[in-house]
Amino acid sequence: MTETAVAQPTEPAVRKATPGEARAPRRSGRRRIALPYLLLLPALLLELLVHLVPMLMGIAMSFKELTQFYIRNWGEAPWSGLDNYTVAIDFDAPVGQALLKSFLTTCLFTVLSVGLCWLLGTAAAIFLQENFRGRGFLRTLFLVPYALPVYAAVITWAFMFQRDNGLINHVLHDQLGIGDSPAFWLIGDNAFYTLLVVSVWKGWPFAFLTVMAGLQNIPRDMYEAAALDGAGVWKQIRHITLPSLRSVNQVLVLVLFLWTFNDFNTPFVLFGKAAPESADLVSLHIYQSSFQTWNFGTGSAMSVLLLLFLLVVTGVYLLLTSRGRKTSDV
Repeated sequence: MTETAVAQPTEPAVRKATPGEARAPRRSGRRRIALPYLLLLPALLLELLVHLVPMLMGIAMSFKELTQFYIRNWGEAPWSGLDNYTVAIDFDAPVGQALLKSFLTTCLFTVLSVGLCWLLGTAAAIFLQENFRGRGFLRTLFLVPYALPVYAAVITWAFMFQRDNGLINHVLHDQLGIGDSPAFWLIGDNAFYTLLVVSVWKGWPFAFLTVMAGLQNIPRDMYEAAALDGAGVWKQIRHITLPSLRSVNQVLVLVLFLWTFNDFNTPFVLFGKAAPESADLVSLHIYQSSFQTWNFGTGSAMSVLLLLFLLVVTGVYLLLTSRGRKTSDV
């Protein structure tokens, strides 16, 4: 008998990777790490050119005695140190008093505008959650002020608020008989209310859109369970809707505050270069202090002070809201 050899299974041979193949995973890993930075590079360049460089130039100008005599070559303007800041915050002098009054007017205007925008936007978003005929049309209609160009919308409002030929006085005085004579809406104390109306009209659709998007994340089961427990509409809004929208409202209020406090286009288009005293917002006041008096050093100092104020308010707001969020989570 002949013995047959039984083939034993052999282990597969291990092939050593070549140096080029070993470096390939490293290269792909580096490419994956570098890809996000390459995609963010255009945005970073635009941010640098549009915001950071002008901001640094404005800060440098605030330390110079930059007047109309040095407009052609502002680099030769003499160094003034903190003199421009001293003039801006000297509330016993006319310049400081005017800036303080404009700042307080802006604070009041911002609080009222942001509050009304949030209230109207939240109410409209909540009540348009229910299904009814015409809901889509109303949602589209409410977004029209947000979609219109700012200049076109504000110019239209300026024509409507004209004393003799405006639609507002035609309805209030001619049709409804309110007041002995047509009111002046673009000058005097009424200018503040005119500015507030226009600001709320063009700002509340953004609040409506943001809150409406946040409402999509609230499960309908919560409302159904609350209804079975006997909770009415107001209790559902108070205990379900508003707590669920806390994070959305925190971002919304901050964005509305920054937009409204820095708003320059609305008063400039509505009133021109010189706004009435009652509607003298700080953004327009800084423009007048810089381009009307040709004192760019003082105007730059006011801008830097405004930037510092907004940074402080934003930091405090984020700190308080983050603490409140952590407390509610616990």
